[in-house]
Amino acid sequence: IMNFLKRIFSPVFLISSFLLLIYTFYKSEIHWDGSTRDYYSIYYLISLILIFFSIITFFINQKIKEYLIILSISIVVSLYLFETFLTFYKPPLREQLHNKQSETKWDSRSKFEIYTDLKKKDSKTTMAVAPFNYLYKDYPIFPLSGISNSKTIYCNENGYYSIYESDRYGFNNPDEEWDSDEIDFILIGDSYTHGACVNRPNDFASVLRKISNKNVLNLGFTGNGPLIEYATLKEYLNNKVKNVIWIYYAGNDLMELNRELKNSILTKYLDEKFSQNLISRQKEIDLLNKKIISQLVVDTNFQNIKKNSRLKYKILKFMQLDKTKDKIRVLLLKPNYKMDNLDTFKEILIKSKSLIHNNNSKLYFVYLPDYDIFRNKFHPKNHEKIIRKFVEGLDIPFISIQEKFFSNKANPLEYYPFNTRHHFTPEGYFEIAKTIQ
Repeated sequence: IMNFLKRIFSPVFLISSFLLLIYTFYKSEIHWDGSTRDYYSIYYLISLILIFFSIITFFINQKIKEYLIILSISIVVSLYLFETFLTFYKPPLREQLHNKQSETKWDSRSKFEIYTDLKKKDSKTTMAVAPFNYLYKDYPIFPLSGISNSKTIYCNENGYYSIYESDRYGFNNPDEEWDSDEIDFILIGDSYTHGACVNRPNDFASVLRKISNKNVLNLGFTGNGPLIEYATLKEYLNNKVKNVIWIYYAGNDLMELNRELKNSILTKYLDEKFSQNLISRQKEIDLLNKKIISQLVVDTNFQNIKKNSRLKYKILKFMQLDKTKDKIRVLLLKPNYKMDNLDTFKEILIKSKSLIHNNNSKLYFVYLPDYDIFRNKFHPKNHEKIIRKFVEGLDIPFISIQEKFFSNKANPLEYYPFNTRHHFTPEGYFEIAKTIQ
């Protein structure tokens, strides 16, 4: 058997490595149309390394090849044993804790499953389509919001899917907020600002409305970086706005900016005169977002999963080592504190301040730390200091959530769902919103 394995090892290794590269290209560039290229970059690297080593195996001596065969079989068997363990072991810790602490069971449906279920009851049900979905697409318009006036499914980190009724422009607000004579606060930011993954009245904007009794508009969206946030201000800021709160997330905002700078429409916003006039193009935005949702539903083969047996789907996921990959991804996940785009971020913030000042509004800057600081996995020594120095140098009030809130807490992790690396709990959103106020 070993002689046979040695004869076929190198060709099979090489072919498998090329198939992994082809499959990675298909998923990244065709299946997801380039929108998740950053995510698949590690798989490109792995497949290229495997191709390189597979070519080398054609020239090594037979004894080393024998050891490689034994090692390869051991690794494959170990991976599938671990996948088996994850498949049949207890559900993730947060699900166990939720089921013990709550009267309701954790909603284990996928977003596409709950979308299909709710769509049958309400035709206006939709999903949150974030602007980052358009970063690698070539459309004549770049939406900065979701579908308007719709029941919008967002995400699940607390045992239930957060769902909100979007406003006339597709943001997470009660629609009547736009009709106020004065808008006391506009919030700009990413998923934390958007309200992941809690329902109203637990998101930042809702809490601020309640405790201040003032009008608040939430223009945040998941995955947003500084350039999209500046573009959103240019499109939706009006002369009724008194204050703008820019909520900066230390974990990945500059990384998001790196992706945004590759989009030709977004970079045009650096020209102060550029605008897409999105406020008058909501029908186009709705149609395009609905197209994206339709593609996502088809691309995930959700309809085929419904028609075929769940067993077939589970076997496919098992063969792909789906749960093992998730575990590895969580272990390797690190916040991106690189300052690669700091100069561009400074330029964007200067332009934002000018835009807001010319609107007779005032800008406040909120610095949100990353979860990993509290887990002692990674601590940025100078990140907040550098950002703070620049922001305060522009005479913009700087609010450090780490300094004003988390530093006084014995266990900061209690403000994250089941102490895990996600967004905030309803209590976390409430307490941080009070700090911002």
